[in-house]
Formats: sequence, C-alpha cells, structure tokens
Amino acid sequence: MTDASTAPKAVLLADYQPFSHVISQVDLVFHLSPQATRVKARLALSPNPQRSAGLDLRLDGEGLTLISCKVDGAEVHVTPDATGLTLPAAVLPNGAFVLETEVEIAPEANTALEGLYMSKGMYCTQCEAEGFRKITFYPDRPDVMAAFRVRVEAEAPVLLSNGNLVGKGEGWTEWHDPWPKPAYLFALVAGDLIAHSAPFKTASGREVALNIWVRPGDEDRCAYAMDSLIRSMQWDEQVYGREYDLDIFNIVAVDDFNMGAMENKGLNIFNSKFVLASAETATDDDFGRIEAIIAHEYFHNWTGNRITCRDWFQLCLKEGLTVFRDQQFTGDMRSHAVKRIEDVLMLRARQFREDQGPLAHAVRPEAYVEINNFYTATIYEKGAEVIGMLKRLVGEGGYAKALDLYFDRHDGQAATIEDWIAVFEDATGRDLTQFKRWYSEAGTPRLSVQEDWADGTYTLHFAQENPATPGQPVKGAKVIPIAVGLLNPNGDEVVETTVLEMTEGRQSFAFTGLSARPVPSILRGFSAPVVLDRSVSASERAFLLAHDTDPFNKWEAGRGLAKDVLAQMVTDGAQPSADWLQALARVVMDDTLDPAFRALAMRLPSDDDMAQTLFLSGHVPDPDRIYAARRHMGDALAHRLSADLPRLFNDLKVPGPYSPDAVAAGRRALRMAVLDLLSRLDGGKAAEALSQSADNMTEEVGALSCLLSVGAGDAALARFKARWSDNGNVMDKWFALQIGLAPPAKAAAVTESLTADPGFAWRNPNRFRSVIGALSANHAGFHIESGAGYRLVADWLLKLDPLNPQTAARMSSAFETWRRYDADRQDLVQAELQRILATPNLSRDMTEMAQRMLAG
Repeated sequence: MTDASTAPKAVLLADYQPFSHVISQVDLVFHLSPQATRVKARLALSPNPQRSAGLDLRLDGEGLTLISCKVDGAEVHVTPDATGLTLPAAVLPNGAFVLETEVEIAPEANTALEGLYMSKGMYCTQCEAEGFRKITFYPDRPDVMAAFRVRVEAEAPVLLSNGNLVGKGEGWTEWHDPWPKPAYLFALVAGDLIAHSAPFKTASGREVALNIWVRPGDEDRCAYAMDSLIRSMQWDEQVYGREYDLDIFNIVAVDDFNMGAMENKGLNIFNSKFVLASAETATDDDFGRIEAIIAHEYFHNWTGNRITCRDWFQLCLKEGLTVFRDQQFTGDMRSHAVKRIEDVLMLRARQFREDQGPLAHAVRPEAYVEINNFYTATIYEKGAEVIGMLKRLVGEGGYAKALDLYFDRHDGQAATIEDWIAVFEDATGRDLTQFKRWYSEAGTPRLSVQEDWADGTYTLHFAQENPATPGQPVKGAKVIPIAVGLLNPNGDEVVETTVLEMTEGRQSFAFTGLSARPVPSILRGFSAPVVLDRSVSASERAFLLAHDTDPFNKWEAGRGLAKDVLAQMVTDGAQPSADWLQALARVVMDDTLDPAFRALAMRLPSDDDMAQTLFLSGHVPDPDRIYAARRHMGDALAHRLSADLPRLFNDLKVPGPYSPDAVAAGRRALRMAVLDLLSRLDGGKAAEALSQSADNMTEEVGALSCLLSVGAGDAALARFKARWSDNGNVMDKWFALQIGLAPPAKAAAVTESLTADPGFAWRNPNRFRSVIGALSANHAGFHIESGAGYRLVADWLLKLDPLNPQTAARMSSAFETWRRYDADRQDLVQAELQRILATPNLSRDMTEMAQRMLAG
C-alpha cells in the first residue's frame, strides 16, 4: 500500500538545473552473458561551467552490482544506494578526470524490458526514457550528450550498437558514434539474426548501407519496411533538406518490446509487428502502420537525435514534431484527405478522452512522478496538432524558414519549447507569447459559434471556453486558427478557405458583398484541436456532405449527422433517420469519390465516442443502449443498401496480385465495409466464402470479423488458428478479434477463457494488449453492469505490474473515463482502483496512474 509518507516525489520542471559535470566521451565494453553480463564504462568528465565548483557527482543506477570504481586510475570505495551512486566532491579532481566503473547485470532476469534484456535468446536494449541506468552508472538524463565508443563481446553471430562499425573479430565488434547523444539513445543487439539489406545514396553522394535484421525465417517479410525506409530518407531530403549522417543504418525486429519502436542513433529497435509484413500475414492497416512508424523513427534522426530535448518535460518537442512530420509523409505517400480524417479520429478517440478526464495534462507538463506515464496522446498527437496550427499561422514559407533556423541554431543541442518558439518568432517576426498557452495549458477548448445575415454581410460570432482540468482551474484565451469556407445555397463555393485567427475570448468575423445567405463550412481540415459547438440541422449537414469542397468537412458533416441520429436513438428511442440513410447511401454509391473516403464515411461513431458525446451534452451514457442502438443503425443501413451490396462487393474486388498501395487498400477497405453490411443480411454466407478463399490477410481478417459480428465465426476461427498458430503477430489478431467483437454479456467470459489458452503468453506486451487491451476496448463488455470487466482487467494489471510496470500502467488508462457513467458503475471502478492502490509493492508507475484517476 502507498500512503503520503511513502509516495514517490514528483519531479518538477521548475527545479531543472544543468548536470554538475560535462561528459565529452563514453567508452563501453560489454561482455554479454544471460545471468552475468559485465559492463565496463569509461567516462571523460569535467566540471560544468554552468554550475558552481566543488559539486558531488551523482550517477543514476538501478539493479547494478558494482564491481569496481576508479577515478583517474585510483580505486574509490563507494557504496551505491537503491537509485544510484554518489562520488563526493572530495574524491574528485578540480578539473577534467576519467571515471571507470565495472558492473554486473542479469539481462535474462529483466522482465520489465527496460535497459538490457533478452527476447527469445536475443540481447536487446530499450533505454528511453530511463533504461540506461539499468545498464551502468550514468547521468541518465537527456541533456547530457556525449560521443560513444562501444565494444560488444559475445558468443553470437551478430553484434550491433550505435554508429559506424570500426572493428570486428571473432566474438567481438566495435562501434563508434561520432554524434553526441544522450544515454536514452544508446542501443545494443546481439543474437542469431539475418539482414535484409539495400544500398542508399544521399543527395550529397554519401553511400549508406541499410540493414533490417530479423530472426532466420522472417527475412522474406522485410521488403515493405525497407521500401518505406528508403522513401522516408528521400522524402526528408526533399521536404526538410535533412540527410542521413552515418555510414550505416540498422533496424532490428524484436518480439518482446513495450512500445512500437525506438529511434536509437543508427540502430533503431522495432516491435516486430511494425517491421514484418507480407500479403498473407499483414493487413493493409498493418502495412500503413509499418510505413508510418518506419518514417517516424527515421525522422527522429534530426528531430530527436541531432536535436534532442533538454529534459523530459520537453518530450513533445521531439515527439510532437516528429509525429507531424510522419503525418506529412503519409499524406504525400497516400492521401492527405484520408490521412487527416484518420488522424482526427485517433485524436478524438485517445487525446480528447485524455484531455477531458483525470489524466489531463499539458502538452508540456510541469510535474511527473514516473515519466513513462507521459508517453501519451497529448504529447504525441496533440503535440503534432499544435505544430500544425503553428504552420497554418505562419504559412508554408514561414514554417520552412523557421525549421531551417531550428536545425542550424540547435544542431547538437538539447532544446526546449522556448527555443522552438523563439526560432518561429525570429524567422517570422511574430509574437507567439499567447500561442505558447497551447503548450502550458491542458484541456480541449470548446468553440461555440453564432451567425448573423444582413444586407449582404454574413458574420460569424465565436466564443471560446477553456474548461478547468486537474491543477488548472483557470485558463486564458488561446490563439485558434479557424479555417472557414462559404457555400452558396446552390452548392457553389463563394468564399474559398480562409484562416481566421481568433485571439480573444469572444471575436466576430464578417464577410461582405454576398448575394445570398451562405452555408458555412467551419474548421476546415480540422484546423485546430477544439470541440465545435454549433447547432446544425440535418438538412444542412446533408447539404455539406453533398457539396462541401473540403474533404475533411465533407466527412465531418456525415459524421455529425450520424452522431445526431445515434444520440436520439440512445436517448429517445428514435429510429434511424431516413435523411441520414439517404445521404450516406449517396456517398457509398458515388464512384467519383475515393473508395477509402467512402469506407471512412460508412464507419459509424464508436461506442466510446458516443459515450463521451452524450456525457458532454448532459446525459449519463448507458453502454448497453449505445451498443444496441449502434447495432440497429448498422442493420438499418444494410437494409437501405440491400439491393446494391452484392454488386458492390463483387465490383470492388481488386484484380491481380496483392499490393499494399493506397488505391488498392482503399478499394479493399470499402469492400470490407460493404461485406460487414452484407453479413447482416445473409448471416455471413459471403464472408464464409471469402474466409476460405482470401489470398491476403486484409480480407481473411475482414471476413473473420464479419462472421464473429453475426455469431457465425467458430469454423473460421478454428481454420485461422490452425493456419497461423506459429506466427505470433498474426495470432494477436485471433485473440483480439474474439474479445473485441464478443457480445457485451459474454466479453469478460470470452476473455477469461482465452487467458487459459496455451497461446496466451501474457508476459509478451503484444499478446497482453491483444487480450486484456481488447476487453477494455469492448466498450459495453468492459462496462458490463456486473463489474466483471473491471475486475478482470484489474486482476491482470496487478499480475503484470511486478514484472512489467510500464505496460501495466499504460493499460490502466482503461479506467480513466469512469466518472462519466452511472453511480453503480462508478462505485465498481472506484473499488478496483482502490484495490490496486492497496496492493503491497505496487510500482511507482501504477501508483501514479491510479492516484491520478481516483483524484481527478
């Protein structure tokens, strides 16, 4: 149990001080052994002139057995404590000196997957955010940057580390990374691996060797990842002018990994599910994620590695910017319109939910207990939205000029949000003091609008509200870029997209010289991460769905119409609206529209989205009623399109061999959306046929999903398991689909039965997420009124927490929305959170999360 006297102390932004010493060079020697790895570290240090003289040297370290410690060759007798090692100033020279330490660690016993650990016999590392302290004693903070030279010794055929290979022999390799980096970017991999290789020549003519390292047998599933890497490198040269800066770029696929991937300098380590892909084993969505994540980690080479963050409070500086860059890349590779819709769907599902609950925090927070808990949608997705707004405000030219200045001014440095804002101010001459509130204030602004029409002048009156969030009861007005277009009643656009810059709590904007009252298209492209409150009739939404020239707002009109109808069905027992059915049918049947766009338009608002929508409009959401209404709505759409569904399904079949390109993927997405509706009418007949004949995973999984949705999936499940039982990434889908699509009353029982399946390797983060995460994502099943979903998720979080607190704590956010439900469900969740907090030896990660959710 954790009480106030034993609770970990918060780290505060206000307490930042530079490190006491400067490190110019790091030399490491690893002698690898599963239970007794020896790590020798040689650090060249000198007092930091930014700090006062005569300071102790404090080094971070956890779980290390100290073998020796020397200063300038002389043995120093010091005793580590639970979190590190302190060398008193009295034993340190006044000037430069060399510190040598030797420690012993046990990678095989490291179940937290932080630091140096083993995954199925392979040595690998994960050092962000604070994993390097589990490898050797070191100032494990991002503002301490040094060049590294690493020697790896082991009985393994492949031995890798950061930088360029400078030496090798029987059982050893030596690597040199000339670019100063913080310890969180250190990486090491050793094991039996095979490389999928390709050459790359940079714009300036540098030859770079590219390798994707995988286990034997996986080498035939690396081609798309390599193609994505090459396109990412070319794109970064063309769009941002950034070239790669080493002779080699390695990627390693690892099965046991807490996150998606890690951008370690020159040696990216990836969750294998984001590298390995073939038509038979990966869906179109998998291919898209591989492309995006490969790009994201590569783009970090400049936005994260060459320029890193001064402290972890500045995490959004590298992650928000790099997410924005990977979003630009995906838009260029595929479809900007479709990408924008997908990004906003994710933002609303993850970040808006976070911003409106007890875990709300600023894009740059001011305090944390465990930094691993702040790798959130706010840091990543909202951080990217803030950069997108900044780009809209300063324009393409201003953005490009500011980024060039950022790279020139801060290359090789650990930067801050203040540094980032300053380059935009210096490059464009704008005062961004008010804009900076987007970084310092949590919460999603609500933007309401009223309108006037008189004598050819149309006026929009905006008001912004910035709701209170934990620790921030009062906020000032934000700078909000509002992209607006106006359409005539005949559908013609009379005012093209114009960005209105709102800087006050209330502000009006007039459009003159109009011949007729226009229909407004507001917040085009989702120009700011806000909730737009405006009373819109069904007829106006249908008009915008038919005529809006902005793809996002065209989709948004259909989405808004669907949410209005679904809300009425939940709260008033209404029937699906004929207007909505007719409007959506027109979109589905419009062959001039991008199939991917049509598929997105057909996607009904999620149960969780509707719960939040109802809660914000003053209703207590009922998960069962939402589930039933959404099913009814889908059935109604199926009946409306019944005469066309078989033809559409057949016509959308993609000819020729499988390709993951955007056009083919869009056709398959629409085809699977059509199959979902068709299955509601034929009981799964067409889906069963496809399940047996599909030649790609997109359609195999799509057919299985449709069969499970109509209760006819047993045979297909058995076939799927028999075919794919030896492929862990594919079997994750088998587990997740059964739980995610289970009827609410059965979801917890299905989950419990699958935890007894021999394939439920719960210590593997991917498998744990595919089962326990799938239950928490089954909205009505997780929130079943008996509380069975809550209890089961809490039980498994408590089981995982002692072994892998990072993954357990992140998944505990399933409980963050508990206060929006009825009193009985609140009592049940509160009891589970209290039970979690009362558990002896609870991790710092989980303690912080549970306390924040209870207090919010």
